[in-house]
Amino acid sequence: MTLGCPKNRVDSEVMLGTLKQRGYRLVQEPAEAQVIVVNTCAFIGPAKQESVDSILEMAEFKKSGACSTLVVTGCLSQRHGSELAQEMPEVDHFLGTSAYAQIGDLLAAEASPRQVIPDPDYIHNAETPRENSMPSYTAYLKVSEGCDNACAFCIIPTLRGGQRSRPIADVVAEATRLADQGVQELNLVAQDLTAYGHDLPGKPKLHDLLKELVKVDVRWIRLHYAYPRIFPDELIEVMATEKKIAKYLDMPLQHASDKLLMSMKRGRNSQFLTDLLAKLRARVPGLVMRTSLIVGLPGETEEDFELLKEFVKTQRFERLGVFQYSDEEGTAAYDMPNKIPQKTIERRWREVMAIQKRINREQNKKLVGKRIEVLVEGTSPETEHLLVGRHEGQAPEIDGQVYINDGLAYPGEFVTLEVTEAHDYDLVGRVVERPDPKQRTLKARDAVPPPMAMSASPR
Repeated sequence: MTLGCPKNRVDSEVMLGTLKQRGYRLVQEPAEAQVIVVNTCAFIGPAKQESVDSILEMAEFKKSGACSTLVVTGCLSQRHGSELAQEMPEVDHFLGTSAYAQIGDLLAAEASPRQVIPDPDYIHNAETPRENSMPSYTAYLKVSEGCDNACAFCIIPTLRGGQRSRPIADVVAEATRLADQGVQELNLVAQDLTAYGHDLPGKPKLHDLLKELVKVDVRWIRLHYAYPRIFPDELIEVMATEKKIAKYLDMPLQHASDKLLMSMKRGRNSQFLTDLLAKLRARVPGLVMRTSLIVGLPGETEEDFELLKEFVKTQRFERLGVFQYSDEEGTAAYDMPNKIPQKTIERRWREVMAIQKRINREQNKKLVGKRIEVLVEGTSPETEHLLVGRHEGQAPEIDGQVYINDGLAYPGEFVTLEVTEAHDYDLVGRVVERPDPKQRTLKARDAVPPPMAMSASPR
């Protein structure tokens, strides 16, 4: 069971690959599993509670199922391993964020330690066993681990350590292997994607990596967690000119008030952010922008919040996630004065989300009658429409979808759709063009991933 962000999913996939090499077989029902692994998140309070609840839920299968070994890995173990070990005797092993690749050795040993929580300093490479848990046509590609930023609200550098980028050749080697397995969409993830390479010899940049990745036989390369502090013109040029780079950018901005941006230690002011967004829109036509914001940081006044709302109205982001500030011990914000009442935080969250919902609806309505390229994912389990997919401006797991109610297509195919309906987050359309027979197709069963991850960002 994997909780939290896609970066955590990649760690789970490394554990799956490691255990598969040891002869273990993945089962979909926890009641059938002899070993259950819960890969946890501890980014904010609700994530920690969800992780604890999931551990306790899986622990029940030691009584009612086949489970003999329960392993807890990830950020919650890294942050609270000693306390958890005292409070949860039903858990056999706790592994930190740098110990997940050791899970095979841990389970194979006759006498292995209950806690393996070293300082975070590990990142996998192209030779590390990994089992893609996404549908066969898409995968996450982690290009670096850890973070050198010191954002006031964030505990990640404590849990994941400083930035550790993978060499370009190593990232390309893993991307090539994924493409050979049928992957058509690579979703690049990191704690800070645009800081990629500054810790490597020669200090390569993200645009240097992208120039090599576009040589890999995939259709879309999508950029996630691209912090705005460093965003050179060379990177914008690669995004604008390379067809394989999806016209989609996930850039967490967090706020629009200079006072709050300074309190958050984001390193840039609102004018810089506004200018960067304008430059990106101008030089990358059709760019779909996703961002994340935080409401309720200590010291956020109504004036600051009004600036944030006006920013959202003016920028009209295609995708927006809003987090309610969570007071996390160990962060700089935890010690800040002027805490905001929870009811006020929730009210501000609702107001921003209501603004964005109207923007989403208006933007989607403009697509009715237009033709778009869609990656077909399979049948929809929740609607009478037959098929579901995503267009270039929709990332897996966190964005809306396109429902196909007229026409035939197979999972993993790219088809041309005419949009016939628009809703708040999703579109409906009909197939007007199928790929030529030479394009690879996938079996329908490959379209349904195992239930391994939940989104860290609200729609």
